[in-house]
Amino acid sequence: MAAPAPLSPLAPKTYPVLPPIAGVRFATVGAGVRYAGRTDVMMALFDRPAAVAGVFTRSKCPSAPVDWCRAHLSGGSARALIVNSGNANAFTGGVGAAAVAHVAEAAARAVGALTSEIFMASTGVIGEPLDGTRIARVIGALVAEAKADALLGAAKAIMTTDTYPKIATARVKLGDAEVVINGIAKGAGMIAPDMATMLAYVFTDAPIAPGALQAMLSKSVEGSFNAITVDSDTSTSDTLMIFATGQARGAPRIEDAADPRAAAFRRALDKLLRNLAQQVVRDGEGARKFITVNVEGAASRKAARRIAFSIANSPLVKTACAGEDANWGRVVMAVGKAGEKAKRDTLDIFFGKIRVAHEGMRDPAYDEAEASAYMKRDAIEITADLHLGRGRATVWTCDLTKEYVAINGDYRS
Repeated sequence: MAAPAPLSPLAPKTYPVLPPIAGVRFATVGAGVRYAGRTDVMMALFDRPAAVAGVFTRSKCPSAPVDWCRAHLSGGSARALIVNSGNANAFTGGVGAAAVAHVAEAAARAVGALTSEIFMASTGVIGEPLDGTRIARVIGALVAEAKADALLGAAKAIMTTDTYPKIATARVKLGDAEVVINGIAKGAGMIAPDMATMLAYVFTDAPIAPGALQAMLSKSVEGSFNAITVDSDTSTSDTLMIFATGQARGAPRIEDAADPRAAAFRRALDKLLRNLAQQVVRDGEGARKFITVNVEGAASRKAARRIAFSIANSPLVKTACAGEDANWGRVVMAVGKAGEKAKRDTLDIFFGKIRVAHEGMRDPAYDEAEASAYMKRDAIEITADLHLGRGRATVWTCDLTKEYVAINGDYRS
């Protein structure tokens, strides 16, 4: 791997304290999967079977761990999660599947569980066989060293080109009891929504049944990880999972996602996942600008979403933002190529609150100096109002810089 990139200028200035969650402990180790001198394997160990739900990449070339997790998710029960960085174990054929099975069997023996209760993920280089023995032989140490307050270390262990760990936490009422939700994520490149994007794991002590968890997660992902893009590329390894230990004292058990008692939990989960997803964008490889793209007045919500991603994924829009160039013509281009209903003579475009284009031409009050000054901000908001209907959507992206090319030009070296 190339030398680590400097900390993103969009990184959080402070990190929240992650309160321990009853029933789950974490450990990390340097197994030498690819990196030297750093941790590269993490384990989440559940004292008792935890409810589990997940969503995974829709890539037609999924990794071996994605296949494994999909095959066992219907069991709804988890005793351990194991994630390695440095090697994606993707496009590795039967060798990759065997490596996953080998690690799962070692973990199941170590924790006294079924192999179907062991979940895994890998992230890193695609196409290189993963030596499962490197991970299997450190399982014992991970189990022995697992601690309730080690989630931040786990977030660091799964980083690849990330410049900072992504973490978030929330406390919320469930019935008359307080429950905790903690989340971690990794991702900086090969980021585009197609169910879930990158790796993300959420842990809670709330007593929520697997089916209810799955319904909540599947809905929540649409406004979070399915609403971001860094470079329009969907990973082979994308995984988003949530685990519920059920050990919050006095909290009612939730069997149905629509249970009114879970309303506050659902809102908190939505907010936490959106936080993590936006952190991924802020750590986009080489990123210097965090960009919010709004589309309003589209013919439908689906149309608005497609147009928003046309803007957010446009290399020309993204490089204009990187160069702090108020080139609204590139937004016009991206709207026009999206393949959705649009009318040139009703289109308005805004940079922040500055209307730069109106009714098919440059806004009569356009001020180049004002628009250029706005583009120098770290956070930029682009809005396209089509004035055709009620469809609206928001997605988040980042700029495209020379550093992105440099990072990916020597990713394997």
